Amino acid sequence: MPKLQDQLDQITEQTRQLVQPERLKPNENAVAELFASGIEQQILPVGNQAPDFALPDANGRVVRSADLLALGPVIVSFFRGRWCPYCMAELAAWRDLYPELRRRGALLVAISPQTVHQNSLLLQQHPLPFPVLSDARCAVAERFRVAYTVPEYHQQHYRRILVNIPFMNGDPSWRLPLPATFLVQPDGSIAFAQVHADFRVRPEPEEVLAALKSEV
Repeated sequence: MPKLQDQLDQITEQTRQLVQPERLKPNENAVAELFASGIEQQILPVGNQAPDFALPDANGRVVRSADLLALGPVIVSFFRGRWCPYCMAELAAWRDLYPELRRRGALLVAISPQTVHQNSLLLQQHPLPFPVLSDARCAVAERFRVAYTVPEYHQQHYRRILVNIPFMNGDPSWRLPLPATFLVQPDGSIAFAQVHADFRVRPEPEEVLAALKSEV
């Protein structure tokens, strides 16, 4: 199986071949600003307690973190939305590794600020074996310290390429999570935490699996 980052790099290369550099400049500027803000260093670190959450899945049923943790370790994957090809590639990688994840006694939930309806459409197009949860206005992402507001110039860029984030998320806040992955142990402690200011970079799922306790 190819590495996830190799797949993401291929998406980036294809985009750069098809789109003029000046049209990609807002993305580069936004990534640079996020790096400069220090947001990567502000996330909940390993050893901290993960916040509890209760969020609706793609069918509107509420999924509670406490119920999941009662069954074993939980990987919490924050993604931007179904409009993001990098996010979809990451979710597909987790789909392919999910049998191994379950063999180790762990679960996974994917969380984005898009609406329940948008998550339902995602699953119709890309069936996934794990819950996809709706985090309105990035309330839970905020508690994990991975949420931010898209700057105005980047909002204009998304409008130009017809990515209507307020419509997808059902609110006008332009709040998004950074792509982030946490491994939460049954006692609520965080055993793995990684976030990237550059949306084109994600941790390899195998790195997260390696953080699972061998006895799980």
